[in-house]
Amino acid sequence: MKQRRPHAAAVPIHETFRIAALLAIVGGFLDAYTYMLRGGVFANAQTGNMVLLGIYAAQGRYRQAGYCIIPILAFALGVFITEVFKKHFTEKEFDIYEHWIIAIEIILLIVIGFVPGTVPDSVVNVTISFVCSLQVNSFRRMKNLPYASTMCTGNLRSGTEKIFQFIMNKDERAGIQAAHYFGIILLFILGAVAGTILALLWGIQSIWCCCILLGIVFVIMCLTIR
Repeated sequence: MKQRRPHAAAVPIHETFRIAALLAIVGGFLDAYTYMLRGGVFANAQTGNMVLLGIYAAQGRYRQAGYCIIPILAFALGVFITEVFKKHFTEKEFDIYEHWIIAIEIILLIVIGFVPGTVPDSVVNVTISFVCSLQVNSFRRMKNLPYASTMCTGNLRSGTEKIFQFIMNKDERAGIQAAHYFGIILLFILGAVAGTILALLWGIQSIWCCCILLGIVFVIMCLTIR
């Protein structure tokens, strides 16, 4: 008798759409937060910081250019560290690490909420960029699709490609995948909207809203640990 294939449980919890959705909201929120309150740079979108670096350098504003380098280096450091974990942990151990990376994010963002505006923005931006790089390099797939929770250029490219496949090839599965990609983009934008509004209302402590969302992610993921 033909063996029945397992149901959609093949998708790990950290690759489900609900986890990706919450992380995308956090990603948009953090970019708005650092741009509005922490020196006008982006915590997640290092391409934007690289563009600002080039603009400031061309204008001879070398202090501002040097400031843009800080989040770029912090982001790169976070990616390097996650790659070290991937190399030295077994697959099962790394799955547990992916659960606990959320706890690290929560702890660091709680601390940032206590850092007053008198402290140089570079201190905060290094931390947030580091946190974002840990997240984006640890959570890289959604329903077996590559995606990013802290930036959306790649999501836009992939989503548009899936729309083309849906329209031209009548591929219904590609249409569903396109909906997932554009859903993540919409949630990222909504996160940026929320980050802007709450930054104006609550100031530096508004970052704790991200901790609530990440706390939900942490609970959902920890419930799956066996």
